Amino acid sequence: MFATAFGELVKGMAHEVVRVIGRCDEAAETQHLDLSECELMQIPDAVYHLMRHTELKTCDLSSNVIKKIPPKFAVKFSLITDLNLSHNQMSKLPDELADLGSLKRLDISHNSFIVLPPVVFKMPKLEELRANNNEIIEIDTDQMITSNSLEVVDMRNNPLTRSCYMRLKNAKVNFRIELSEWVDDDW
Repeated sequence: MFATAFGELVKGMAHEVVRVIGRCDEAAETQHLDLSECELMQIPDAVYHLMRHTELKTCDLSSNVIKKIPPKFAVKFSLITDLNLSHNQMSKLPDELADLGSLKRLDISHNSFIVLPPVVFKMPKLEELRANNNEIIEIDTDQMITSNSLEVVDMRNNPLTRSCYMRLKNAKVNFRIELSEWVDDDW
């Protein structure tokens, strides 16, 4: 019985490896790397090796079980304009992501963030930030207000503190902040 279960596990892992390699091959032609739903716990080093001669424009790592992005990600994929990290298990982002000088769209929704990572406000061309459906309770609004490129920040479905919610609601910024309606649970 153990041998059968182990054999099934190995076969399943081999299938995932083949899927990742196939998607890397596609990305070499399209410049769009889609590693969504690959059951990844991290970005395999082989991906960096396979993509070393490809200038990626987009990267989709959604719907995996990734807990963190390594700092080298920004070095290896420095030209991407769209990064989807949604539906993972992340709670922080490395500061090196600020080096993604072309990044326009970042989706970190449906993760485990408690605070909005400060690095998102250091990304020089970031226009759209999706951070909805996390556990975010606080945001450094002073940092956010200094961002020149942002157009929309989606903060819906986060348990923001009342003071943070009010600061965001009343913020004088040149971009749209999407918030859920405040529900006062003090009764």
